[in-house]
Amino acid sequence: MSPCAPGFGGVGAMAVSMLRMRHSSMGDNEGRDGVRLSARNPNGASPALYQFNQANSPARAGYFGGDSRRGRKRRGTGNMSAQKSLLYVANSVVEPQKPINFLRVLVEGAIAGATAGVVVETALYPIDTIKTRLQAARSGGKIVFKGLYSGLAGNLAGVLPASAIFVGVYEPMKRKLLDIFPDHLSSVAHLTAGAAGGATASLIRVPTEVVKQRMQTGQFPSAHSAVRQILAKEGVRGLYAGFGSFLLRDLPFDAIQFCIYEQLRLGLKKVVNRDLLDLETALVGATSGAITGAVTTPLDVIKTRLMTQGAKGHYKGIGDCVSKIIQEEGAGALLKGIGPRVMWIGIGGSIFFAVLERTKQLLAARVLPEDLKDARLA
Repeated sequence: MSPCAPGFGGVGAMAVSMLRMRHSSMGDNEGRDGVRLSARNPNGASPALYQFNQANSPARAGYFGGDSRRGRKRRGTGNMSAQKSLLYVANSVVEPQKPINFLRVLVEGAIAGATAGVVVETALYPIDTIKTRLQAARSGGKIVFKGLYSGLAGNLAGVLPASAIFVGVYEPMKRKLLDIFPDHLSSVAHLTAGAAGGATASLIRVPTEVVKQRMQTGQFPSAHSAVRQILAKEGVRGLYAGFGSFLLRDLPFDAIQFCIYEQLRLGLKKVVNRDLLDLETALVGATSGAITGAVTTPLDVIKTRLMTQGAKGHYKGIGDCVSKIIQEEGAGALLKGIGPRVMWIGIGGSIFFAVLERTKQLLAARVLPEDLKDARLA
C-alpha cells in the first residue's frame, strides 16, 4: 500500500505504519502468549488503535466513498477499496495481552503433569518392572516375570506429586526464559527449564524410585513395609540411596527429552503451519522419549544398581559402580535393559505428551472469574 494512496493522506498511512511497527515488535514464538488479534475485540485494543478504528469505521465509509443521498461528493471507486484495506490493516494489528498469569500456568501445569504421569505409570508399569529386574541382575542372575505390578500403588503415590511439581516448575520457567532468550536460543530455555523441573521433583522422585525398585526386585512385599524397614535399617539416607546417580541420570534426561520434544514440535508446526493433532503430538513425544531413553541407559543402570544394593553396599559410589560393572561384567552391561527402556520411555513419551497437551488445552479453555470480568468491561 503506497503512503500516497488517494483518500488516505500521508498522516493516516503513517499512523498505520507506526501502529504496525509498534505491535510487530512483540514477536511470536511457541509458549509466548503475549500477542493476539484485535479484530474481534476492538475495545480491548490500545486507545490509539481504538480511536483510529472508530474514525475509520464502516459507518463513515459513505463519506470517503461518496454518498449521493446525503449530498456528499463521491471521490472515486478507488477510495472505497483503499478504505477497506485500511480497515483490514488497522483491525488486524496485533496487540500485547495482559502479563502472563504465572500462578495459573503453574497450577494448570501441575494438574496436567500429574494426570499425564499417573496415566503413563499405570499403563507401562510392567515394562518398567522387567527393565529394572534386567538391570539389577548381576552375572548369572535369573529374571522373574511374576508380580510385574508389584509396588504400583506406592509408586503412584509418589509419581502424582512428582509429575505435578515437575511440570508446575517447567511450564512457567519455560515461558519466562522464552521471553528472555532470543528465538535462536529457545533450546537453551527448554534445557534449563527441564533441568530445573527435574531437580525440584527429585526430592519426591528419589524416595519413590527407591521403594519402587526394591519392591520390583522382590525385597519387600508392600510400600509401607519397604519404607518402614528401610528407615529402620538405613535411616532417612536409605530412602535417598543413589541420589547423586539419580540426578546424574534424571537432570540430563529431563533436559534432553523436553528440549528434543519442544524443538521437534516447533519444527513440525512450522512445516504443517497449524496446531498439531493429538496423534502428531504423540509421535513427537515417542521420538523424543526413545532417543533420550537410549542415550541415558548407562546412567540408568548405575542408578538402579546403587538404589537396589541395600545396606550391604556392594558399590561405594558412582565411580566405583562403573568400574566394578566393567570389570565383573564387561562394558556391555552398562546397556542392560536398553530394549525395554527405549520401548517403555518411547511409548510413555507418546502417552505423556499427548495427555499433557490435551489436559493443558482443556484447562486453558476454562472461563475463570477474571475472564468474565474482562468480558463485561470490554
